[in-house]
Amino acid sequence: MTTPQPAPPLPSPDNPDQRPLGPLAWLYLALAVAGGVLPWLANLAFLKQYGPSFDVGLFVGLANSNPAAQSLSRDLAVGATAITIWMVSESRRLRMRGLPWVLLSCVTVAFAFGAPLFLHLRERRLRELANSSADPANG
Repeated sequence: MTTPQPAPPLPSPDNPDQRPLGPLAWLYLALAVAGGVLPWLANLAFLKQYGPSFDVGLFVGLANSNPAAQSLSRDLAVGATAITIWMVSESRRLRMRGLPWVLLSCVTVAFAFGAPLFLHLRERRLRELANSSADPANG
């Protein structure tokens, strides 16, 4: 007769190996969802107004059609470039998986989706690394 195995411990703040993702990781995931939906609502409005073929030249032209739009476009270009460089460096440092998907989502969905998605995945990786260093078997 075999002895029944005890149930695994429930997630608990007192047990770092079982600690669930924190609120920051979930906030990043919620921002990723918003960052995917909100820009695409504007993209769909662009398609409705200017036709079903996505004219990139027209889109960029409109994004630079006045000083306010130029400011936002340039701000996004410089900030997104800096953050993308950091994402590549940080993913290598932490040996994260999935960076190609994140980078692809930055250009196919929206940077406002890809950057928070990366931050969510980074939080998961940091938790994973913290849990593995707290595991006595890895000691």
